[in-house]
Amino acid sequence: MFQIMKGRIPFKAVCGAFLFMLLQVIANLYLPNITSDIVNNGITRGNINYIISAGTKMLLVSLLVLVFAFLNVFSAATASQKLGQRLRNDIYQKVLYMSNDEFDQLGTSSLITRNTNDVMQVQNVAMMMLRMMIMAPITMLGASFMAYQKNPQLTKIFLVVLPILALVIGITLYFAVPLFEAMQRKIDRLNLIFREGLTGVRVIRAFRRDDWEQERFDEANRDYTHNSQKVFSIMAVLIPVITLIMSGTNIAITWLGGQYIADQRMEVGNLIAFMTYAMQILTSSMMLAVIFVVVPRAQASAVRIQEVLDLQNPITERVQPVTLINQPISLAFEEVNFRYHHAERLALQNINFQVTAGQTLGIIGGTGAGKTTLISLISRFYDPEAGQVSLNGHDLRELSLQTVNEHVALAPQKAFLFAGTVRENLQYGLTQASDKQLWHALEIAQATDFLRQAQGLDTLVEQGGTNFSGGQRQRLTIARALVKQASVYVFDDSFSALDFQTDALLRQALRADSQLQSKIKVIVGQRISTIADADLIVVLDNGQMVGCGTHQELKAHNQIYQEIINSQIKGGRF
Repeated sequence: MFQIMKGRIPFKAVCGAFLFMLLQVIANLYLPNITSDIVNNGITRGNINYIISAGTKMLLVSLLVLVFAFLNVFSAATASQKLGQRLRNDIYQKVLYMSNDEFDQLGTSSLITRNTNDVMQVQNVAMMMLRMMIMAPITMLGASFMAYQKNPQLTKIFLVVLPILALVIGITLYFAVPLFEAMQRKIDRLNLIFREGLTGVRVIRAFRRDDWEQERFDEANRDYTHNSQKVFSIMAVLIPVITLIMSGTNIAITWLGGQYIADQRMEVGNLIAFMTYAMQILTSSMMLAVIFVVVPRAQASAVRIQEVLDLQNPITERVQPVTLINQPISLAFEEVNFRYHHAERLALQNINFQVTAGQTLGIIGGTGAGKTTLISLISRFYDPEAGQVSLNGHDLRELSLQTVNEHVALAPQKAFLFAGTVRENLQYGLTQASDKQLWHALEIAQATDFLRQAQGLDTLVEQGGTNFSGGQRQRLTIARALVKQASVYVFDDSFSALDFQTDALLRQALRADSQLQSKIKVIVGQRISTIADADLIVVLDNGQMVGCGTHQELKAHNQIYQEIINSQIKGGRF
């Protein structure tokens, strides 16, 4: 836990919390002494002036305790909240630069839990550490010393009480800590099911699986609830047991102290002060017990956070990356093999092709053939296991990620829009793009018709673009990619929700636009009509390139391509 706190928790705030807590403890330990003096020198002797003088002193010390407590809480809160803020920022920044492979390992639901619940656990423990973890041991030592000063004989009671208290706390921790650690995993499970239910609500309703999903969530919820009931039941037993021990200690102190007073070996005021110090010692022990229970859960959260922060992105950059020369762009795959993390078989095998400036590359194949995997290598979301993907003859691994991002624009398979306006979404492609550039991209993407009927570029976009149809979202994501001044434009099956006429008009606009005629267009499609007019078509089947050529060449000689045509067009005439 201290590893993730290092460099993230403000040093000045920690020092302030420690200093003010120390002053608060000293003032708290001084108060019973004043009480003792009031009883011994004021009440028993009837000295009203002494009572008023000592009482005024007690009031001032109490006010100081209040001020020091406020400053300690303020400093501790500042330190813990800053720690939480910086942890969340670091996790989010790490997530933004994660490779797809790392996402596959952790999962979205777990990342959300780690950036919210886990950070909150660490944040709360940091607050407790700067309050209770500092206060408890100092108070315990200070109160023990002060109690010994009042009556050394009575302090022998603690030799019996403290081991019993430690045994009770130890047994509680033995049963409670594993349950606290399990709570984080169960929260992960709850978040996963709940998120799946939200994102897949249409599928659930379409297949009438409401009851099954409800039962699945109820099962995970019950599991989490039973775990929580167990751990908090154990913790609930701890408080009354400690209260019983504290009450028994008070009885013992009162009984023995009364005998010492009767034998005139102890003053009444000293007994009252001793009882106060005893309560401070036992309360400090209980505070430490609470800390020992909460810290393991926070430690489990800290380990989960550290797992994210320690992830090593396999997509690395060279210290001195190659600079692309300003010349017509070319894209090539040379003997490329690729497999996903821990996968037994290759997802892509022996992929070879080359396209140059002004050409359109079509990629087609059945479901699971490797189309999206192939274009993920172009954007360098993954690196190939063997072979190389190159721009202008340079392996992508020799280029900086910024250079790759500048030269490659992607319209993803899943059309995703951010909450905001259409203008803000399109400017993801180019921050400084003018309205003229945005409308130009929208015209190519065949998206002007429905936007002009709304509020144009100021049309509001709800979260995920749910206020648009699937085809409208696809056209907007295509326009977003076109706004970017790239060299390679990749369309990952982003025409699938378009009707044949819109599909044809969009491809015609791509070919006719003067700015795009010198660029490389990569179109992944399921329909023959989408890729038939491409300069080069790559046919994939089970991760292997089983064909490469023009539409006419593949139609004449490639069996897989012929099967695709026959499955889509009556008589295979296209």
